Amino acid sequence: MGIELNENADHVAKAFVSARHEARALPTYPGIAPQDLASAYAIQDRAIVIDGRVVEGWKVGRINPPRDGQLGANRLSGPIFAGSIVDAAADEAPQMPVYVGGFAAAEAEMLLHVAPGFFGPVPTDDAGTIAILDDVRLGIEIASSPYPGINTDGPVVTVSDFGNNAGLVRGAAVDGWQDVDLCAITVRSEIDGVEVGAATAATMLDGPYGAVRFLLANLMERGLDVSGGLWVSSGAVTGVHDIAVGQSFRAIFEGCGEVRCSVIAATPR
Repeated sequence: MGIELNENADHVAKAFVSARHEARALPTYPGIAPQDLASAYAIQDRAIVIDGRVVEGWKVGRINPPRDGQLGANRLSGPIFAGSIVDAAADEAPQMPVYVGGFAAAEAEMLLHVAPGFFGPVPTDDAGTIAILDDVRLGIEIASSPYPGINTDGPVVTVSDFGNNAGLVRGAAVDGWQDVDLCAITVRSEIDGVEVGAATAATMLDGPYGAVRFLLANLMERGLDVSGGLWVSSGAVTGVHDIAVGQSFRAIFEGCGEVRCSVIAATPR
């Protein structure tokens, strides 16, 4: 059974990496879908190795009830590769690729950077978490997968394809972030100038700092090195907003600034 599971993980990982490299949709799940988080992360870990690119950050997403209780976790993670992170000033709108025929969404997110040199233990409160960070930015996560059912099939399937991440727009730094209540910032999301969501990070479990703690524990449990510094895209503040090629997305962080991008079709690389 172990050999069969390993073979399936390898098959699924290769299929997702190939489809992403070729910018080719996968109408059906490419193998036996995982049923638990351990199996899902085994596929993700294998796919990271096959892909071969440098991981510069990680996205964190929420696992909603009742699946959180069933799976034993209320968040999930996925890698963000260096080549898919784009810096953008407030007056810039970089073009971000998504997989045509697959799934595509945009999310307003707080981006937190864990400073190089962290070896653990994982902090237990916000003050301890702030102490291991060296930057906080405004951002947009582009969530996209060649498989259109990645979100509707649930969190374990989401985990198995890089957590449904396809890119990150890194905006301006939050001035004096150490003294700013990140959970009090009102965030609004727009697609083509129409508001599609508004909220604060106070609705997100234990907030952006809690997302950092979750991620570090998750990565260390998987035996991954967290000492080189890493970005944490801490979760969708206003929701996961479906988006299509040709549309634009704007994330407004009231009192702090905004981040924008447009969406284009992914091409083979």
